[in-house]
Amino acid sequence: MSSHAHTQRTIRRSLAAGVPLALLAAITVTGTAAGAPGPASGDGNRDTRVVGTATLGDIPLGPFSNTLLPGSVADDRGIDLGGIGSDLYPAARKGEFWTVTDRGPNGQIKVDGTKRRTFPVPGFDPAIVRIRVSGHRVQVLKAIPITTRSGRPVTGLPNQASRDEAPYTYDAKTPLPYDPNGLDTEGIVRAADGSFWLADEYGPSLVHVSARGRVLTRYVPKGLALKGADYPVVESLPAILLKRKTNRGFEGLAQLPGGDLVLAVQSPLSVPDAAAGNDSRNTRLLRFSPKKRAVTAEYAYRFDPVDVVDPGQHDTSELKISSLVAIGGNRLLVQERTDKTSRLHRVTLPHGPGILNSAWDDPATSPSYEQLDDPTAAGAPVLRKTLVADFGKVPGVPGKIEGVAPTGPDTLALINDNDFGMTDGPEAFDPRGRLVDSGVETTVTYVRLSGPLR
Repeated sequence: MSSHAHTQRTIRRSLAAGVPLALLAAITVTGTAAGAPGPASGDGNRDTRVVGTATLGDIPLGPFSNTLLPGSVADDRGIDLGGIGSDLYPAARKGEFWTVTDRGPNGQIKVDGTKRRTFPVPGFDPAIVRIRVSGHRVQVLKAIPITTRSGRPVTGLPNQASRDEAPYTYDAKTPLPYDPNGLDTEGIVRAADGSFWLADEYGPSLVHVSARGRVLTRYVPKGLALKGADYPVVESLPAILLKRKTNRGFEGLAQLPGGDLVLAVQSPLSVPDAAAGNDSRNTRLLRFSPKKRAVTAEYAYRFDPVDVVDPGQHDTSELKISSLVAIGGNRLLVQERTDKTSRLHRVTLPHGPGILNSAWDDPATSPSYEQLDDPTAAGAPVLRKTLVADFGKVPGVPGKIEGVAPTGPDTLALINDNDFGMTDGPEAFDPRGRLVDSGVETTVTYVRLSGPLR
């Protein structure tokens, strides 16, 4: 019997015997040691290096989900728990972190020349997951399902036919229903009262969740007109955010010392159209006050050229922000990435509202903020940034890093999104409808920088 098959049999027997989730995780996670690579070179990256690696072992998705919400997943199609690398936030104990899954396993299959978005496990419910890094292992200590006001799963399905990709079954043959409760969670911070704030790509939206996972309020752009959600929906974010690219809403989320939140729009908005957004290097950060329940500032942020972030890549639309990290005062770390690699910059947020409620929030402004080659000269001053690390020049750092958390004055923990082992295309599943796993694992990588974070 293979080790994977043995692990799955152990899980099922343990669940049947009523083993708690934390103990179950302890017996199912495994890890592989990674050799400590030598120093990288160039761009002040000379002494930045990987100092530790830990891996999440195989935990079948069906038993995991059904332990949280019984009966939610009828068939996991052989998919393991993954996607928890959407963000990383330090928990109270050393080596422990809060993470959050995204909307669940999904892919794309082209049918008659058009790509269809597939959801192989439509009953999957996004979850907040607390993990512990112990040696070369990542252990799941706790998982909290995200639920509606009445306790139902929010699911990860798209919200609106007018704005989101149409959902299909794993083989792209059968349409699935939209779900106004659905969330594509990508960022997480924990508030002082134990509640959580999550960034969502669909709305895009900022979601306040109780310590037990119940959605308290979902803040969305003005004019979204989301109907039928089983939780309070408040239209308080700038309407310009309605122009977000499909699947490119909010991703980075940070919590400043005073409690304010900062959100990053993952990619430039499609203003005035998709072509402008795809060609643009100008995106936006927003500051949200939980006390005022409103956005109080909007900052202009400009990506480095795509071939600087990812040498050899020439498609500007591949640029994304996936992680924001507060490092004291009004200072942030901002991660610019492609699916292959990423760079980390330090910025200081200025006082004042920035470009909030300016002409750059009006989609009729021409040229738009997204079309500017020199935003500062046009009156939209971009945040000044300092390069902290170029992970593409650090051997041992995996691709698609989406979560970054400080663990010391000069060390970081990084986590990747393994997409639940999914790939695109009809070859993602075998003839029996079981996943052909990509082999990409969820990994926490510790990096020591060449200098202090602040």
